[in-house]
Amino acid sequence: MAKNDWGFTQYPLIPGHEIVGEVTEIGSKVEKVKVGDKVGVGCLVGSCRQCDQCTSDLENYCPKVIWTYGSVYTDGTLAHGGYSNLMVVDEHFIVLWPENFPLDIGSPLLCAGITTYSPLRYFGLDKPGMNIGVVGLGGLGHVAVKFAKAFGTKVTVISTSINKKKEAIEKLGADSFLVSRDPEEMKVRGIRIPSFFFFFFIIIIFFFLNILLRHETKLISTIVSVQVAAGTLDGIIDTVSATHPLLALISLLKPHGKMVLVGAPAQPLELPVFPLISGRKIIAGSGVGGMKETQEMIDFAAKHNILPDVEIIPIDYINTAMDRLAKSDVKYRFVIDIAKSLKAE
Repeated sequence: MAKNDWGFTQYPLIPGHEIVGEVTEIGSKVEKVKVGDKVGVGCLVGSCRQCDQCTSDLENYCPKVIWTYGSVYTDGTLAHGGYSNLMVVDEHFIVLWPENFPLDIGSPLLCAGITTYSPLRYFGLDKPGMNIGVVGLGGLGHVAVKFAKAFGTKVTVISTSINKKKEAIEKLGADSFLVSRDPEEMKVRGIRIPSFFFFFFIIIIFFFLNILLRHETKLISTIVSVQVAAGTLDGIIDTVSATHPLLALISLLKPHGKMVLVGAPAQPLELPVFPLISGRKIIAGSGVGGMKETQEMIDFAAKHNILPDVEIIPIDYINTAMDRLAKSDVKYRFVIDIAKSLKAE
């Protein structure tokens, strides 16, 4: 949004949509909170409250949704986010903060948390014993791992970098790790192909390789190695926000498996249809959640002590933080301490 990568940013822009703090003042008709309550504001601050999506507690899918920053209110004013010393918001879009749950460390759950919690729940990927893949180990991915583990699933982190394996398994608790470009790593998780399917399997691989000859060599090597490990996952949460190939990931799904995209690449992704048809597999998208589900997510996180890994910074460090974000130099979320570093003029 800050650099208009998606092409719809409106300036001037005040970002910030994982906002936490204490209520300092309320209107005469407010019933949900009182002065002194700890609360949060996530990705949205308004909706029509009347459409099918709103009446189904899915305000985030309302055609008239007002995002926390960069949207336009009904009176024509531009919505500004949490990089400020105060914020005024409709009580409906307030999240009540659980007792003894840290505000600062927990704040990224209001976006990263609900973005990964919602698809796990909605698509039924929250059943104990299921095998769930998480693509990418960044701000979204590391939270997805924590929620999936709390649901009792077996989690496989899928990355192009072997350097993240120790972090994924030893710190975040993932059960296994796949380096998508390492054939030997894939063979460890390979599946046995019944002999009567072998000939058909070879034909399919040959078919895909002929198609992929038009693409980069590194993509071909990724697909070939992942094909060896095909059919091991019930579902995948893909958190990658850069352009990346999907065929390798689709092949990891079992028949009837689901891959949910929650990252938002600026450029379109290529969608291979044949492997979806042959395995009745699903590719879907998911974006944050409604207010009811967001409250449910925060309460679940507090109950299971699910907290993002963050680095707390002062407001005057923001430009440096943005540069570091561009280099993926953070584990895994920056949190700005507004109260201690931004003084009202």
